[in-house]
Amino acid sequence: MLLIIRLFLITSLTLVSLFSTAQAEEVVVYSARNEQLIKPLFDAYTKETGVQIKFITDKEGPLMQRLKVEGANTPADLLLTVDAGNLWQAAQEGLLKPVQSKVLSSNIRGYLRDPGNQWFGLSVRARTLVYNTQKLKPNELSTYEDLANPKWKGRLCLRTSKKVYNQSLVAMMIAEHGEAKTEQIVRGWIANLATDVFPDDTKMMEAIAAGQCDVGIVNTYYFGRLIEKSPKLPLALFWPNQSANGVHVNVSGAGVTKYAKHEQAAIKLLEWLSSKNAQNLFADVNLEYPVNPLVKPDPVVAAWGSFKQNPINVAKAGELQTAAVKLMDRAGYK
Repeated sequence: MLLIIRLFLITSLTLVSLFSTAQAEEVVVYSARNEQLIKPLFDAYTKETGVQIKFITDKEGPLMQRLKVEGANTPADLLLTVDAGNLWQAAQEGLLKPVQSKVLSSNIRGYLRDPGNQWFGLSVRARTLVYNTQKLKPNELSTYEDLANPKWKGRLCLRTSKKVYNQSLVAMMIAEHGEAKTEQIVRGWIANLATDVFPDDTKMMEAIAAGQCDVGIVNTYYFGRLIEKSPKLPLALFWPNQSANGVHVNVSGAGVTKYAKHEQAAIKLLEWLSSKNAQNLFADVNLEYPVNPLVKPDPVVAAWGSFKQNPINVAKAGELQTAAVKLMDRAGYK
């Protein structure tokens, strides 16, 4: 009888241990990146480590609201989203927690992560100039600021100010130039518009290719997607401000949630996403740049040429977003 009891206790303890391990070997991710961009990464991580990843995809606003409502009861361990402005907001609203990791500090340059270590960039997206190669030569282009020059009157196209990418761009310009000068630049852009602003980068580039305007400002991966579909379009990228601070960059990134149930497992996943093994997967699938400086970009992306990145911390995109939105409104940027 005593032997049976001992066997029962051993079996019970083993089952509890296995259950606890199974619980630990899981990470729940709330992701604003589309499923087709993240599932290959999560599948690769599970194959490599055995850790199961459950994920929910939605827009960043609903995901952050969900985290607020769920509070300490949230199942989410990691918030994955695009644009430093969104990541900054999540941190400000108390949805993330600081993470101390030598791996993350080593793999990700300081200006591409939160100064308080609540979020970390995982891929770099450059917001640069795109131009019609049949109407312009690259030596006619120089800086973002120069697009306010009257010589570009009736030749500039822009995406709407309602998109966070342009809000972050203007916020970073405020960080660099101050509000007064930035407002002067934005007013110059608006004065030079060839037509109304566009709802997205792709439609704007199609207008440039059609000759409706000569130049615009675009996220590089939108350019990559369009050229993959229509390689004969007369479009090319130009890297502005190379004699100044460099090209404005932003990130997609992630942070560990405040009430993460699997905190250490989430940190390990975050570290893996910044590693050489994962960086090409993370960046290549969306034609972005690896955040890890030791990892080379996809050949398609590398073919666009190298450029100097603006070293202002991308957290400024969030800190100054409200000021940027107000400025664009004053300047008549719709």
